[in-house]
Amino acid sequence: MRILLVEDDPMIGEAVSVALKDAAYAVDWVKDGAAASQILESDEHQAVLLDLGLPKRDGLEVLRLLRLSEKQVPIIIITARDDVENRIKGLDLGADDYLVKPFDLNELLARLRAVVRRRGGQGNPILTNGIISLDPATREARRGDSSHLLSAREFALLHALMLRPGAILTRTELEERIYGWNEEVESNVVDFLIHSVRKKLGMDAIKNIRGAGWLVAKS
Repeated sequence: MRILLVEDDPMIGEAVSVALKDAAYAVDWVKDGAAASQILESDEHQAVLLDLGLPKRDGLEVLRLLRLSEKQVPIIIITARDDVENRIKGLDLGADDYLVKPFDLNELLARLRAVVRRRGGQGNPILTNGIISLDPATREARRGDSSHLLSAREFALLHALMLRPGAILTRTELEERIYGWNEEVESNVVDFLIHSVRKKLGMDAIKNIRGAGWLVAKS
């Protein structure tokens, strides 16, 4: 899953980026509101972590413009503004959650998992297509009586597919879920990861649609 982090504080931005990468997210980090608005005109991110006190454009204005464009990407506000008025305004403008600094990074990750579940219509924290179950909190994949702890990139690939069972994702779409802007895409990484996941969960765990991409079966 690819996350856009909008944060101008270098220490907080670095800490959040590291935590997200350790949790198997691809992270793109920008440091001002104008850049965030421009980037969010595309649909390449699956969630946004948005500071409010940003240079060039305030975070609330970034949020307002994004929701006016009818984009439905999940957004968590991360800010030092702890007054009730700003919380209400942020949520009423369309934020999915509001987290006040300083915050625990594990709590941020849990809230991120929760808003992505809700936006995807999932109540259960465990993703499943009736054949495979995937726990985003632990990166554990289960099929039948067998369970496997996935590597960060194995998880990122399978998670992207499990969020939309039955939907075909192309090579480019999968690469975008695995890598951030500044990371070099390794040759044939998608093929390697699919082979690795299939070894753990069965050859039919991920299906190839020739000339189109890959999917996991829909129950």
